[in-house]
Amino acid sequence: RYLLEQDFPGMRIGPEPTTDSFIAVMYGDSEGNVPGNALVVDPKKPFRKLSRFGNAFLNRFMCSQLPNQVLKSISIIDSPGILSGEKQRISRGYDFCQVLQWFAERVDRIILLFDAHKLDISDEFSEAIKSFRGQDDKIRVVLNKADQVDTQQLMRVYGALMWSLGKVINTPEVLRVYIGSFWSNPLRNTENRRLFEAEAQDLFKDIQGLPQKAAVRKLNDLIKRARLAKVHAYIISYLKKEMPSVFGKENKKKELISRLPEIYTQLQREYHISAGDFPEVKKMQELLENYDFTKFHSLKPKLIEAVDNMLANKIASLMNLIRQEESNMPTEIVHGGAFDGTMAGPFGHGYGEGAKEGADEEEWVVAKDKPAYDEIFYTLSPINGKISGISAKKEMVTSKLPNSVLGKIWKLADCDGDGMLDDEEFALAKHLIKIKLDGYELPGTLPSHLVPPSHRKPFQTAE
Repeated sequence: RYLLEQDFPGMRIGPEPTTDSFIAVMYGDSEGNVPGNALVVDPKKPFRKLSRFGNAFLNRFMCSQLPNQVLKSISIIDSPGILSGEKQRISRGYDFCQVLQWFAERVDRIILLFDAHKLDISDEFSEAIKSFRGQDDKIRVVLNKADQVDTQQLMRVYGALMWSLGKVINTPEVLRVYIGSFWSNPLRNTENRRLFEAEAQDLFKDIQGLPQKAAVRKLNDLIKRARLAKVHAYIISYLKKEMPSVFGKENKKKELISRLPEIYTQLQREYHISAGDFPEVKKMQELLENYDFTKFHSLKPKLIEAVDNMLANKIASLMNLIRQEESNMPTEIVHGGAFDGTMAGPFGHGYGEGAKEGADEEEWVVAKDKPAYDEIFYTLSPINGKISGISAKKEMVTSKLPNSVLGKIWKLADCDGDGMLDDEEFALAKHLIKIKLDGYELPGTLPSHLVPPSHRKPFQTAE
């Protein structure tokens, strides 16, 4: 709702768990709903494989279509609210985590939403997060309604959230958490406004870059799938080879299933495969219980060679083709909705701050602090109205900024490149130091509004 800036069919927002439906929010020329059973038979939609989850799921699945600019670039899957307790989980009537896993394998980004007032990770939420295993690079976390707590409480809430997530998500990297208030109502606590703006901007950049990376992500998934298929072939053919031709098939099957971890180790050594490419042992053991090993196929070396050839040669040429196509096409980013409000105008992130301060003012922005800078300048014994690099350095190093940063500031401030600073150039250097100490980035080149008045080129008038 926040991203689209409009309601969509089937939407209902409330503090309690309001929906038990998966809603695919997609672009359409007219507003309307398509129920789940009709969706899975539509060849134009990517949901046909969801029919295996049965009617209990399909009755709680729908597509909400509307003509919104944002949806021209991305589609959003809105999942049901997480429930707590055993009863509610059983009453879903379908395998919630399996459905989440199906979507997780196919999407570009997974966003976990947490409320600043309700941080507890219920059993179902924990299971849901575990179903995203293997998709860790796609997960982002949003800590919403952060304006309803003050800075001290927010610090504790953030710490508690990271601690809770650390117990559920087994990854050595810390997940990226975006903190903010993602709705259009006024902020309750405005003391962290700048933080919320910066976080929202980062989240928007992350989402806006998705269409561009979609082709590379699909190629990445293809490589992942090919490696899994190859390992699967080695496991299945090994089990087939070990089966007796006449007697004791059932006992041998049980023995092979119990020995699966050893078989994995043996195959790793024999074919030089990474342990990370193998499917989870417990899950594989459960699945193998239902199959007759004698009906498995033997290994076909030619097919393995074809996969190896694809991974070694063809993927590289595909990657080059994607890069060429991307360079020839205009950069595709998400437009419309909340994204347009962050791009331009005086309310864009960072507008009028740091090096951009004073960009739309007639007076030189450094002038207001110049009297204080002049006092320092004249203590440095200027000769002919200028101080040397050595004198400037003595003053500039008191900022405790590293030499690499001070070197850049010197380069920007020395407008005429004579290796000395006049009073205006020195004031500019002090202004740039202040910008850096306030936590902003330095510009790559000096913006026109920061150029000292005496160093600006006069306008050429046509005669």
